[in-house]
Amino acid sequence: MASTDITSSRKRPDGTAEPVDAKPDDLAGLEAGLDALDAVQIRRTPVREVLKSKVLLPPVVAVALVLIVWELLVRAEVTEVYKLPPPSAVWDSAKDMWLKGTLLEVVWTSVSRGLLGFLLAVAIGTPLGLLVARVRLIRAAIGPILSGLQSLPSVAWVAPAVIWLGLNDSMMYAVILLGAVPSIANGLVSGVDQVPPLFLRAGRTLGATGIRGTWHIVLPAALPGYLAGLKQGWAFSWRSLMAAEIIASSPELGLGLGQLLENGRSNFDMPGVFLSILLILFVGIAIDLLIFSPLERWVLRSRGLLVKN
Repeated sequence: MASTDITSSRKRPDGTAEPVDAKPDDLAGLEAGLDALDAVQIRRTPVREVLKSKVLLPPVVAVALVLIVWELLVRAEVTEVYKLPPPSAVWDSAKDMWLKGTLLEVVWTSVSRGLLGFLLAVAIGTPLGLLVARVRLIRAAIGPILSGLQSLPSVAWVAPAVIWLGLNDSMMYAVILLGAVPSIANGLVSGVDQVPPLFLRAGRTLGATGIRGTWHIVLPAALPGYLAGLKQGWAFSWRSLMAAEIIASSPELGLGLGQLLENGRSNFDMPGVFLSILLILFVGIAIDLLIFSPLERWVLRSRGLLVKN
């Protein structure tokens, strides 16, 4: 079949129209160019650039500013040195623990407890959240209790946990679970509530009902809310663990960051106290940057909400 030329016109200098033949190939190229202008160019930033621009550089700049302000306050003598030690004294305390080989051990004791307790909370909070979100009777019975437990300070559970379980790791995990499970479950409930009903109807039409519908429709659609609940659940896990380590001390529990902080307070070792606070803060920031921030970017990118990175 012969191609048909499309005729357009252009004006002569005298104002009259002069026919000009436009080939289909030219029009196709024009349309492709317009489509390219309208399309969003998504470029996946290399991991090295992401680490440099988002993971490493901003925290380093923030830490440098904090250290500068801290040193200025010490030099201005806003308070006694034994109340606000200089950064160099805190660094000497950290270097002393490093040379003794106890710094990483103390950090790992708390991090391993926190991560294991958080994983247990995810294993319990996820099915609990699905039940509360999908079963009206359970939601009416348990929903208010979960909201109340989420607002209850986790430190309140330390005393009964010690009485029930004793001074051991089980007590630590119990406090973590009681602090983190309600946040994870409520985050998932919030995510499920925001799933458009059209998704559920489409899933039922395609045969995705029951467990299959939950796995293939409900959970993917509720992922943003669920991820927010996981992030909040980790924050509650970490805070609950620190509260338990500060209050409950025993040789069987080992030396964690919370106990290190309490030891510094008891001995009036302010460099040790500040070192403990900085290490607790560092772990929280590291977990967020290395685990939750990449997950959030992946969720946004998978939904077309993130153009870069």
